[in-house]
Amino acid sequence: MTLSSETLRSRWFSAGLHAGLWLLLLLVVFERDNSRHAPRYREAVADSAAVTTPVPVAQLKRLFAPTDYPKNVVDPDALNLFATSHFVPPHTSAPPPPPPPTTQKIELTYQGYYRTGDGPKYALLRLGEKFVGIPVGGLVVTNLYVVDAALQTLTLTNTAVQTNVLTLNTKQVVEVPLK
Repeated sequence: MTLSSETLRSRWFSAGLHAGLWLLLLLVVFERDNSRHAPRYREAVADSAAVTTPVPVAQLKRLFAPTDYPKNVVDPDALNLFATSHFVPPHTSAPPPPPPPTTQKIELTYQGYYRTGDGPKYALLRLGEKFVGIPVGGLVVTNLYVVDAALQTLTLTNTAVQTNVLTLNTKQVVEVPLK
């Protein structure tokens, strides 16, 4: 057995704890009987200096001015722990959204052509990472058609009559107008 468990089991400890709790109960009961009157509060003395101190309102105009906001508030040379450029007010006029794109750029690589029997020619193209076979006169992507497939070159056109000539096994970026 340890010393703490022996102390907790002793009769003297339990008798002292019992007497202490009875004393605490008696103090609470007698204090409650003696405190039936209202607590005495006194009115605080007004500080005359606090009322006459003006609020520095003149500096607020500079704080909320829309021009040069970070320069006015945050001085990088000053070691001010409370200055931040995180809360920058929104601009009164947002820049206009960019116009929608009118063209699309795609990567094309001409890989050759093939023909089956009496059928049409099929141009073999690598469109990005995808390998496709498109018949002559067929649509490659929106608004881009195959005109002719030869041994060394492929001719493409669009509705704006812009012609592109791709050479064999050469990756080219072709700009296609959107519809």
